[in-house]
Amino acid sequence: MGDSFHLSTADIAALAFFLLVWVLHTLASDGRLVSRVSLTTAMNAQRETWMRTMAEREIRIVDTAIMSGLQQGTAFFASSSLIALGGCFALLGASDQVLSVLSDLPFGTTSSRAAFQMKVLGLVLILAFSFFKFGWAYRLFNYCSILIGCVPIPHGEASRNPVTQTAVWRAARMNMLAGKHFNSGLRGVFFSIAYLGWFVDPIVFVLSTLLLLAVLVRRQFFSAARQAVIGQPPGAGNG
Repeated sequence: MGDSFHLSTADIAALAFFLLVWVLHTLASDGRLVSRVSLTTAMNAQRETWMRTMAEREIRIVDTAIMSGLQQGTAFFASSSLIALGGCFALLGASDQVLSVLSDLPFGTTSSRAAFQMKVLGLVLILAFSFFKFGWAYRLFNYCSILIGCVPIPHGEASRNPVTQTAVWRAARMNMLAGKHFNSGLRGVFFSIAYLGWFVDPIVFVLSTLLLLAVLVRRQFFSAARQAVIGQPPGAGNG
């Protein structure tokens, strides 16, 4: 099988390990693999709280400003993914020059031109995946802005009636979905960096994947950012 794709057995094994790590990290971040609350899960709860707080406000300028910032950030990463895709096609046109550089590395292995191009195509797929995730997230954030506009202006008990609560739930759900797809796209960008190790050597590929995993696990489960979201100020629990 590896020969048919111009890849060695070590290449196939390293790629399988890379994909397995990606899937497991995605499941863990979404709260479907470990019981410890991740930063992503904690922020989803904050998104829901934001929508409930938004429903209590008569003037929602701050909410539209936040949505605008989320959309701009998503558009930036979508554009960056497209630029990176263009760089990948430039790599395909300069395969011989890049292979010459890689062969001079002290820890690199000699790779065939066909194998190198297969690896570049894999990188293209990762970046294309990220672009489509960012593009869809941008559209969902746009839909969320519309759903925020559908939440009735509060007047007394109006902020707690079933119609308002349904509108808040829809806006919160759309916001969380947009965040989920944005995170998927960003995760693809992160893993594309680890993927670059494959161009050097399968062992380097495995090591770069493990290094990236360590960084992402720390950020999701042990970072100061996570503690800032789920933590309590000193003395808050002493009544």
